[in-house]
Amino acid sequence: MGEAAPGALAAGLRSRCPACGRGPLFEGFLRVRQRCPVCGADLSAQDSGDGPVAFIILIVGGIVVALALLTEVRYQPPIWLHLVLWLPLTVVLVLGLMRPFKATLIALQYKHRRQDFDRRAE
Repeated sequence: MGEAAPGALAAGLRSRCPACGRGPLFEGFLRVRQRCPVCGADLSAQDSGDGPVAFIILIVGGIVVALALLTEVRYQPPIWLHLVLWLPLTVVLVLGLMRPFKATLIALQYKHRRQDFDRRAE
């Protein structure tokens, strides 16, 4: 009996193969592997498009704007201090969320549209 497929959220947040949950999904920062080194699943048909970026922009934008407004209302710092605070925070949050969001979207596509992955591999 084969192992059960991992949950899409668990595999995505750990940036693991959506088929087995053990092999690394990425080679490099955001380049998806052609095949899983553990189970051999074909990952070349994945296409996350701009989905992860859209979610990240909404989430990070909401967080940073809320914090910047709160800081402005309470402390009224100079504009240069806003730039020093919020630009690096924005970059760190975007880069930190990019891999798990992309991996989760790929894992969800793999789980719900598996036939599309299998059809493209033929």
